[in-house]
Amino acid sequence: LGYVVEGEARTYFAGDTGLFDGMEQEVGPVDAALLPVGGWGPYLGAEHLDAGRAAEALARLAPRTAVPVHYGTYWPIGMDAVRPHEFHTPGEEFVRLSALRAPGVAVHRLGHGESVRVEVAR
Repeated sequence: LGYVVEGEARTYFAGDTGLFDGMEQEVGPVDAALLPVGGWGPYLGAEHLDAGRAAEALARLAPRTAVPVHYGTYWPIGMDAVRPHEFHTPGEEFVRLSALRAPGVAVHRLGHGESVRVEVAR
């Protein structure tokens, strides 16, 4: 379930979603996209975005700005010792892949409590 919030900027919050045919038409033009790049466990199905699928969604949507979300905040106890890369790296991987697949989009990997002001197309 994703939704678009319209105000001064038009922002797409993807929620827990996956790539789907016609995504760019359904969402429409947006100034910013908040895309989930990880989940809470070691395996995500195709119905969820991971860093690679989120970078593909970014290329399809072509917003001015993107922020990776939904990673690094909730992790089952003990998994950090077994699969730390799946918890810590999805945001960095999204930034790397986005630079290849959607080089015109400004991607902001924010730390806890950080914010970014979206540049709005006029």
